[in-house]
Amino acid sequence: MQLRVVADQPWEVAADVLAVPFIGEPVFGGLLAEIDKRSGRELSALASFGELGGERFGAVVAAAGEMKAGRLLAVGAGDADTISRQVVVRLGSAIERRLGGRSVKSLAIWLGDLPAHVDGGAEAVAELLARGVVEGSFEPATIYRDNVKSAPPELSELILVAPGADVAALKKAADRGVIMGEGANLARRLDNRAANDVSPEVLAQEARAIAQQHGLSIDVIEPEQAEKLGMGMFLAVGRGSANPPRMIVLRSGAEGAKDAAGRRLAMVGKGVCFDSGGISIKPADHMEEMKMDKTGACTVIAAIATVARLAPGTPLLAIAPAVENMPGPHSARPGDVVKAMNGKTVDILNTDAEGRLILGDAMCYAEKLGATHLVDVATLTGAVSRAFGDQMTGAFGTPQAWYDTVAAAGARAGERYWQLPFIEEYRSDLDSWYADFTNTGSPEGGLIKSALFLREFATVPWVHLDIAGTAYFRKKTAYAPAGATGVSHATLVELALAGAKA
Repeated sequence: MQLRVVADQPWEVAADVLAVPFIGEPVFGGLLAEIDKRSGRELSALASFGELGGERFGAVVAAAGEMKAGRLLAVGAGDADTISRQVVVRLGSAIERRLGGRSVKSLAIWLGDLPAHVDGGAEAVAELLARGVVEGSFEPATIYRDNVKSAPPELSELILVAPGADVAALKKAADRGVIMGEGANLARRLDNRAANDVSPEVLAQEARAIAQQHGLSIDVIEPEQAEKLGMGMFLAVGRGSANPPRMIVLRSGAEGAKDAAGRRLAMVGKGVCFDSGGISIKPADHMEEMKMDKTGACTVIAAIATVARLAPGTPLLAIAPAVENMPGPHSARPGDVVKAMNGKTVDILNTDAEGRLILGDAMCYAEKLGATHLVDVATLTGAVSRAFGDQMTGAFGTPQAWYDTVAAAGARAGERYWQLPFIEEYRSDLDSWYADFTNTGSPEGGLIKSALFLREFATVPWVHLDIAGTAYFRKKTAYAPAGATGVSHATLVELALAGAKA
């Protein structure tokens, strides 16, 4: 897709569709009044008729009158005081998805008054809109089907219209947004693929191809090596499946190098390619969604590739422990005691609390490779979804300064996190008669207990992002299809880029 930024007036731009965002209830003043006039008062007529209102992401296709665009797409941005960076990303996505099934090759978007309501002004809006359009183009139904009539259009040209703006600066920002969106879509495509299509070995093969494409180093640890390294928790989960586990390790930059912020950052992503629950088998309802339990792994693999595109050579690690959690003759059993890579012993009470087991060994290995700062991303608990739904990611971190750094990256990315506390009194609920601790306790406070378990495997600054609620949508929205959302990809990229050389 070709990307252009023009400083022309919106009615002077030739495109199949010109998207016109408005804030709050449509008020036809300034440039919006001129657009309405040149459309033959089409927009004000639709507003009077009640077809065009103040609903966020509500969109109406209208005639363009004497304007150079073929059609107008009026789209609501919602109330001014609730516009955020996330809203602007989703606005771009909603514009692209509203055109699903239409014959559109060139799309122009007028920035309108959005820059006045977003930190970073026009440059931020250009980046976020461009990223949103790219993310909005993703349609999981096309993974296994050749012809999806309702799919968003495959654009040959995106034009951002910003009268009087610094075109070069906005173009640079928008190019960054396109790359960010493409990275999110890479994660989403991997994530949406079925379990019979993406086993741990296939995920490792995909990571090898990505590493080769982007100049990354890769090491894939197989079971024999994992056993020598003492990854008892990782192997306990992976040995139940006929598809053996793989610990995928991607590296950017020289071995042992630190970034400009003095960090050797490691991103660790849970990669359960299918989670049946193991011996503690899950109910059948919604089990088909458990192909999404590899979201964290797909996210960190895509994030390190995106960083390599935007800031090649930035020192960075991405570690993706990939397993299938299946019942079988070699599966871990409730009551099994295993030894983690750091020497701690774990009493497995519930084999469906498997994500924390593979993450623990992966976090230990990241530190063995020299990581000075950790972030893990995981579809870890149902509790986080019950607490926050699909719009807010639960997060933990220690020390507070490192959490604040990650949260700031999330704010730049337009992603929402809610920090939860470590409640020390709950740690005793993980005590075991036989081992150092168990992998699960009573259900009360389970979300916090899962983080307390993971904390046992971090000795450096660490943040845990539980994306079990936000990783995928069960039903489509105006700005996204059902399926993987790409959540936290942009946060990880922003976090890594904060340590890139200027």
